[in-house]
Amino acid sequence: MSENQDMFVPVLDEKELQEGSMKLVKIEGIPVLLVKVSGEIYAIDNRCPHMGCGFSGGSLDGNMIICPCHDWRFDLKTGEYEEDKDMKLVKYEWKIESGKILVKVDDEEW
Repeated sequence: MSENQDMFVPVLDEKELQEGSMKLVKIEGIPVLLVKVSGEIYAIDNRCPHMGCGFSGGSLDGNMIICPCHDWRFDLKTGEYEEDKDMKLVKYEWKIESGKILVKVDDEEW
């Protein structure tokens, strides 16, 4: 196990992530997309599991994030692709401390 196993990295001020918006950040070279929908925050890998396109160029439709390359729709709550529940987004743990959004660095996910 790496020493980074339980390390949360500050990535953004909470107030910078507005309702219905997405913000792309990089953590150790990995593109992580922060999304705020219905008051909930989601931290996902910015790369679509289908062909690796960046979700940050896509759009939101309720709790769904839509990939800009092929219009694949993923449920942010479950991480599931709407047409194949076995295909899922990579989601990251996050928390808020002192007004900052922190995302968990887990070497096994990188």
